[in-house]
Amino acid sequence: MNSDIRKILESVRAGSVSVDEALLEIKKDPFLDLGYAKVDLHRKIRQGAAEVIYGSGKTPEQITGIVGALRDAGQNTVLITRLSSEAARQVALVHPLDYRPEARAGIIGSIPVPDGIGTIVVATGGTSDIPVAEEAAVTAEVHGNEVLRLYDVGVAGLHRLLNHMDDIMKASVIIAVAGMEGALASVIGGFSDCPVIAVPTSVGYGASFQGLASLLSMLNSCASGVAVVNIDNGFGAGIIAGRINHMAVKQ
Repeated sequence: MNSDIRKILESVRAGSVSVDEALLEIKKDPFLDLGYAKVDLHRKIRQGAAEVIYGSGKTPEQITGIVGALRDAGQNTVLITRLSSEAARQVALVHPLDYRPEARAGIIGSIPVPDGIGTIVVATGGTSDIPVAEEAAVTAEVHGNEVLRLYDVGVAGLHRLLNHMDDIMKASVIIAVAGMEGALASVIGGFSDCPVIAVPTSVGYGASFQGLASLLSMLNSCASGVAVVNIDNGFGAGIIAGRINHMAVKQ
């Protein structure tokens, strides 16, 4: 059950909120129609995580309008992905913005205190994979997760990864980000007892086919417990990892 709804119900049980007040809180309009966007105000209730704004293809004015709608509806933290530096400058004129250029992500509001069951490790094969890894890491952090970054630990120098085996073995979820042949996910999958989310990147020479070679390698991983998201989809990996890291025993 979504934590916000649970808090409302617990308040009713404690007597601090009336049934009618709780019903009103839950029944608030599910979306707001801005004309150019129908802003989903109930996504956190349904999915446990509020709506995230995909910045690419949107004008700064559209982004600021959506941010305003989410903030007015009580969303404390808003994440904007695939946000260009120019658009970020425009948005920052209207809303206080924490822009992360490496991740191409903007954060409005405070990052919540981590409340997951453990640590999400984000590892990359090389330095060129860091932009995708940062998108995953920032996404996970915005959704209340502790993140440990292990960058440039690819199979071309396996001793670099082996130097972090304690971190790998203690992780609750691992995101393995790699281009080229994408072997990092299989190697990490063979060392860890937690779910591994593989993210192929479009990094590589001609025969890597803009990440297709890495994608196919990860899909064919011989290590069990490895799942794969789309090419360069750091955001998707961050969301999945965060959900796994917040799993609790269902009563």
